[in-house]
Amino acid sequence: MFDSLSTRLQDVFKSLRGQGRLSEDAVEAALREIRLALLEADVNFKVVKAFIDRVRDRAMGQDVLRSLSPSQQVVKIVRDEMVALFGDAEGGLRPTTKRPRVILLLGLQGSGKTTTAGKLGKWLAKQGRHPLLVSTDVRRPAAIQQLNVLGEQASLRVHDPAGQLDPVARAKGALAEAANLGFDVVIVDTAGRLHIDDELMTELVAIKDVTDPSDLLFVADAMTGQDAIKSAGEFNARVGVTGVVLTKLDGDARGGAALSVVSVVGVPIAFVGTGERLEDLEPFHPERVVSRVLGMGDVLSLIEKAEAAIDQDDAARLEEKLRSNEFTLEDFRDQLKTIKKMGPLEQIMGMLPGMGGMKMPDVDPKQMERVEAIIGSMTPDERRRQHIINGSRRKRIAKGSGTSVEDVNRLLKQFVQMQKMLKSLGGMAGLAGGGGKSARRRATQMLRNRG
Repeated sequence: MFDSLSTRLQDVFKSLRGQGRLSEDAVEAALREIRLALLEADVNFKVVKAFIDRVRDRAMGQDVLRSLSPSQQVVKIVRDEMVALFGDAEGGLRPTTKRPRVILLLGLQGSGKTTTAGKLGKWLAKQGRHPLLVSTDVRRPAAIQQLNVLGEQASLRVHDPAGQLDPVARAKGALAEAANLGFDVVIVDTAGRLHIDDELMTELVAIKDVTDPSDLLFVADAMTGQDAIKSAGEFNARVGVTGVVLTKLDGDARGGAALSVVSVVGVPIAFVGTGERLEDLEPFHPERVVSRVLGMGDVLSLIEKAEAAIDQDDAARLEEKLRSNEFTLEDFRDQLKTIKKMGPLEQIMGMLPGMGGMKMPDVDPKQMERVEAIIGSMTPDERRRQHIINGSRRKRIAKGSGTSVEDVNRLLKQFVQMQKMLKSLGGMAGLAGGGGKSARRRATQMLRNRG
């Protein structure tokens, strides 16, 4: 989402770094470019004006202009002020002692509330909670069925009494079922409209009154830009909103909604949707998002993705194989499967410092499948000892995988190169296994030092 804004801001910082000493004119020129970049990203113009004024006040100080690294200090000021746009609240859900905890999902039709209900339920289940889902959208065709399908996919229970078409009664029944069966969270997927009307608001207020929710999360499609912010403000004024969930943050929208919502609506961003899978919902971390926008990477999120995708025992075994130079094609195939679990490769690359703006034209979406097919066509002995693969074996492997001998040759050549590289890197395999905690500590310390 932030690709265009990230590129523009990084270009501004490069121009600043090219100057030994900064003048007020140079800072003003940089601020003009930053202002244009933010406006083109669809950030609210009032938010942009206040942001630029704050950066100017801090950047024009003599301690910055006369320092030995003025450009770095300006980058730090921009980073700090961008983080400040999101407020002090951390992502996720606010602490509460209520049981069951009730989460009301609000928003316009098509914003992704039902999908978010399934994603949020799966996220809560991973935290050791026991969520119950219920749909009160009795008007949209197949809305209730959609939530049932998502619940089945996520192995979550859905409250769906046959023949009950009263939204308030459905919500009230879900609370009773949760209390009787021991569910500690109830997620209520409410109805939406293409626009805000009195009938919708009356229904939402009635559901709110009978459920006494701890959280009222406004689900907004980030690709609708400032329209999403306007709608969030109206819902907050009429029903009350405690947080925002921005969906489709992996899309090609300009990102202005994310940078404007806290300042304009006055409520924090709780979660962001980063893909279509049920696993693609994350608590919002302002510092991590800003670091990615400014090209500084997001190592902590990368470590968390790795920890979720990699079994600790498998990681320890892999580390031992790397140390003893026993990394095989079988291990390589397993690692490809692990990377696929972590999400799109472009997304992973964007989390590495300095890699966010890099394009990867050589990465074919089907390339990993072809590699898996080639390795799958080998015998166990060939996967463990690739040097025995002669000409006739290569022809058999190519035919069995539906590829060419050239594809097989290319893979084997790349694998040998990878073996040499991994041997030189040694113990880097412990990222998400035994070394996960230390890697997280190092990444956290790096962020603190950067600040």
